[in-house]
Amino acid sequence: MSLPASPEALLIDLAGVLHIGDQLIPGADESLAKLRAAGLKLVFLTNTTRTPRSTLVTKMRALGLDVRDEELLTAPGATMNLVRSRGLHPLWIVHPDLRAEVGPDATSPDAVVLGDAGAHFDYPTLNIAFRHIMRGLPFVAMARNRHFKEEDGLSLDMGAFVAGLEYSTGVKADIAGKPAAPFFQAALDLAGVSAGQAIMIGDDLRDDIGGAQALGIPAVLVRTGKYSPADENDPDMRPDAVMDDFKTFADVLLSPP
Repeated sequence: MSLPASPEALLIDLAGVLHIGDQLIPGADESLAKLRAAGLKLVFLTNTTRTPRSTLVTKMRALGLDVRDEELLTAPGATMNLVRSRGLHPLWIVHPDLRAEVGPDATSPDAVVLGDAGAHFDYPTLNIAFRHIMRGLPFVAMARNRHFKEEDGLSLDMGAFVAGLEYSTGVKADIAGKPAAPFFQAALDLAGVSAGQAIMIGDDLRDDIGGAQALGIPAVLVRTGKYSPADENDPDMRPDAVMDDFKTFADVLLSPP
């Protein structure tokens, strides 16, 4: 797979590509403005499962990033779509900040949905989820993220808790966010393009690059965020290009042929 010379759309990861925590990655704001001015369709992707959609948009704008609500695809949003499509009424294990977005737990849940509860993960809650899954309730996870980059370093993400419940129950979770194919297909549908007309830009080799490429979307790995030098020598996953940062990507894409 190679990068299209004139893509119609860009699928852009937020954390680790445009910002880290409350800090803008240098040049990301100006580069984003140039890409938008060039007429490219933009879809922003995030596997963040602690923060409500409206809060994310407000935060991005406060950082100087022109991120619009209708262009943002989140893991919680994808999860709620999946839950509605299946007619499920779940027990939601989520961070309190996300509770208003997902709504209350069902009185008699018929599924378990796991998000990133952060410091609010505890044994009693996980054990309730375990018992429901052992009774045969479907197990849905918003994502399987291993870790994420904060201003003071890498932090443990929800993937460890997904893996723990899978191990204890013997049940594989249905993943709604990255790297699930339906998530990336939803991004393409949002942009109104085919896989070969888009480029994914991310900092996570497995969830961003591997997930996009599995659907035929060319993908660029940037050396910011959770990137590790070992990513460039992975025997199983090869980005279509590796670039220092989002600004470098934009400069290369917009440079005259």
